[in-house]
Amino acid sequence: MTRIYNQNIVFLIILIGFFNTPVLAQRPGTQYIFIGHCYQINTPGDKVDYRLEAFDFSDFAGVWLGGDVCSEAMLNYSTVAYIDSLFNLGNAETHWSLGNHDARNMNWEWYEEFTGRETYYSFHSNGTTRIVMNSNLLSTNCEMLNEQFEIIQEVCDTIAESMDLVLLMHHGLWRDIPGLPNPGVYAQSDLRYWNANCDSVNTQFVDVIYPRLIEVKQRGVNVTCILGDMGASFKKFDVFSDDSVRFMGCGLYHNEPEDNVLFIEKPFFNEPLRFTFHNLDSLLSIQ
Repeated sequence: MTRIYNQNIVFLIILIGFFNTPVLAQRPGTQYIFIGHCYQINTPGDKVDYRLEAFDFSDFAGVWLGGDVCSEAMLNYSTVAYIDSLFNLGNAETHWSLGNHDARNMNWEWYEEFTGRETYYSFHSNGTTRIVMNSNLLSTNCEMLNEQFEIIQEVCDTIAESMDLVLLMHHGLWRDIPGLPNPGVYAQSDLRYWNANCDSVNTQFVDVIYPRLIEVKQRGVNVTCILGDMGASFKKFDVFSDDSVRFMGCGLYHNEPEDNVLFIEKPFFNEPLRFTFHNLDSLLSIQ
């Protein structure tokens, strides 16, 4: 009897190992959420859209913020602490591309304190490379602007092990991209004269950044640019350029029921990212 019992135990252990092996051999899916232009109106400037205070972010590996998080995000230290309490800015997988409402009061050192990063940087994990841009930088911030461009150059020149490259930014910088309408059609901003570096006045996104993204795409890496300065007219945007670079965006605007957020899913390590828009109110109704 004891011998049969022991044999059953051995068989059970083997059976459990058999069913568990495929699960252990594959990394579970990783999911992020992108939120743009999410400040709450009619407040002193220190609140996000109230719906986000009720949202459960625990299912996401990280939150990607497309800027204008609060209307005066860096006027007071307490506001940045509040943003951190909602989105866990110190999480390596959480990213915040500063919008004009975030950046205009300066105090960018608070951003660096809570995130542990500069306001522009690159980050790689889980087969995905991200470049977080500070599109508020102008030629008056020449050293920082050039440093940001050098990061973009270096990533585009050396990227090798990623299936996806994602550029996160707040403003509409995509003027004259072949196959795209100009940002003023769908976004709240169209920075047609924004320069990527201080070399000349002819270093717009289309001139010096977009050609590098094409080169990355031609090497077999999926390239996606996402902006957060949206929501007033168009609630979401998703268009491929003539060179197969993907341009996306979404944003919240005054608690409107049509507002969208973007889910970014990495199903398995050896699969590309998947992007899906979701209505925020509908998500809240099922949480």
